[in-house]
Amino acid sequence: MHVHTEYSLLDGANRIKDLVKKVKDSGMKACAITDHGVMYGAVEFYKECIKQGIKPIIGCEVYVAPRTRFDKESGIDDKYGHMILLCKNNQGYKNLIKIVSSSFIDGYYYKPRVDLNLLKEYHEGLIATSACLVGYIPKAILEGNMEKAKNIALEYIDIFGKENFFFELQNHGLQDQVVVNRGLITLSKELGVELIVANDCHYLNKEDSYSHEVLLCIQTGKKMNDMDRFKFETDEVYVKTPEEMFEKFRNFPNALKNTCKIADMCNVTFEFGHTILPNFDTPNNMNHFEYLKKLTSEGLEKRFGKDASKDNEKLNRINYELETINKMGYTDYFLIVWDFINYAKSQGIPVGPGRGSGAGSLIAYLIGITDVDPLKYGLIFERFLNPERISMPDFDIDFCYERRQEVIDYVCRKYGDDHVAQIITFGTLAAKEVVRDVGRVLDIPYSKVDSISKKIPFAVHMTLDRALEENPELKELYEEDAEVHKVIDIGKRLEGLPRHASTHAAGVVITKDPVDTYVPLYKGDNIVSCQYTMTILEELGLLKMDFLGLRTLTVIADTEKLVEKNKGIKVKYDSDMNDQNIYNLFWSGDTSGIFQFESNGITNVMKELKPDRLEDLIAGVSLYRPGPMDQIPRYIEAKNNPSKVIYTHPKLEQILNVTYGCMVYQEQVMQIVRDLAGYSLRKSRLST
Repeated sequence: MHVHTEYSLLDGANRIKDLVKKVKDSGMKACAITDHGVMYGAVEFYKECIKQGIKPIIGCEVYVAPRTRFDKESGIDDKYGHMILLCKNNQGYKNLIKIVSSSFIDGYYYKPRVDLNLLKEYHEGLIATSACLVGYIPKAILEGNMEKAKNIALEYIDIFGKENFFFELQNHGLQDQVVVNRGLITLSKELGVELIVANDCHYLNKEDSYSHEVLLCIQTGKKMNDMDRFKFETDEVYVKTPEEMFEKFRNFPNALKNTCKIADMCNVTFEFGHTILPNFDTPNNMNHFEYLKKLTSEGLEKRFGKDASKDNEKLNRINYELETINKMGYTDYFLIVWDFINYAKSQGIPVGPGRGSGAGSLIAYLIGITDVDPLKYGLIFERFLNPERISMPDFDIDFCYERRQEVIDYVCRKYGDDHVAQIITFGTLAAKEVVRDVGRVLDIPYSKVDSISKKIPFAVHMTLDRALEENPELKELYEEDAEVHKVIDIGKRLEGLPRHASTHAAGVVITKDPVDTYVPLYKGDNIVSCQYTMTILEELGLLKMDFLGLRTLTVIADTEKLVEKNKGIKVKYDSDMNDQNIYNLFWSGDTSGIFQFESNGITNVMKELKPDRLEDLIAGVSLYRPGPMDQIPRYIEAKNNPSKVIYTHPKLEQILNVTYGCMVYQEQVMQIVRDLAGYSLRKSRLST
């Protein structure tokens, strides 16, 4: 009922998957999440509980300001109290979102703080408890002021109602808790407030106590040998079994029953996969689909000329895409993206031509979302939008690095500031970093810790276990040096835990109603972000867009201006893609400063490849990445010696001739699955 997961950053060490598994293995039927002041892990926790057959209880341990959440005077307003809030139902969840969001937006002062007025406004559907020793009622009891404790309790009863407010008994072997529990029992009898029991769970098992102390030192910048470091004066704040809790509170059977009673009272559900798009206003309230068709028709003539309206190949593709877009409910999605890209272009803000699967849409090309002709390059619409794979489409859009914010500001003006927010992301205690952190906390010489860290290989998703497998020298140190062994063992307990929250570099969410109607908000560095990550937002059906600032676009835009100013030439990108002088740069390796072609590796590939057409550059960049990189020698040999081109089946030639018999693109895989295995393009998208 009182649990701090990994999302009580550098304080809670309960990994959600492990937490729910222990709850299930211990024979419990329900579990709460009550992280300090935040709801970062609420949806992830909910999903894991449902997956393992445990009832999820969504909550938060909020910080209550001593006065109002707007008062921020040093020495007074930095002293707060704790309170547990649990959601009875979806209305309670919506109200908790409001409370937690306001605690950051209005109340942040050292911690995100709420006040009684906020609790009064959004109390419906919530259960409250007196929390731990840092709650105002326990603090008043410890002061010996039972009258003050009683008055605080009466305020809470007035806000939540007696049926929704409980006194929380805890027993971690601390003398202060014995005193507080006696006071709570007295108040319970006097006020008729029921008792519950809870263990303040900060880590999973009792043996995790020491590594949790190390975690607290990482949080506070202290060392384990510092006399003034913050620590828990007990090793009892772990996830206890029902048997352990019954033993601790065997004299309080009603309190034990009331704990289960709260679990029965709490019933929150999340809905996934239901798309919630913001309202898009069309001129003269024109039907949205008709407006998209109008933009498409205008774009067809603009891109391909007047005779294009007689081209059956183009018309069939347009009709198919429009039908799919409309059927899947993404008409407004296309209009929303078109609108802010159109705004950017109208203001002279450089916009990228399009990346990723979105370039496979002819509609996107015709209305100006992308500038790459999918027909010319054989790009497939089903890779972007597939009726048999229900998920939000995703355009990868680049903007000039210096003017990206202007586009976001436009979106805020159009939909309202409270309908737009950026998206949170989390830094974690990765393998190298956790070794350095643990080594510092244990006061091990920097040179030794640095040496350990440098023996951990650089690789994506590297872990300490994997490092021990891949580096025999590190494993030998681990086995022979007790200090190294200790650092790595503690590191393995802590690695992967979230370390800090920050703002995603590109992600922005746009909502139909105010953002805090759907998700809790976080504020850091004066930027308002959602407390849920990009993946969670997508699962909840919210519109997430990537407004990526690309410095290369800024450089290109500045270069265009200089060329026009100094040479009197206005650059046109689609005028000539076959100028050999350009390709000579790649032959000679003179590509320093050219986006994606300036590393030594790709430079050497280009010198061997000797590209003489745009397709060679596209293929070179596509192959130069983990996985397809092994095909580079074959591609180069076949390109420079056509007799080496091999097709293992005649039907492959028309698909792979552009890449000399090599499979380079996902589109090629989809076409092969279609032509050789008889799949539809829809099915081929799923198979890839």
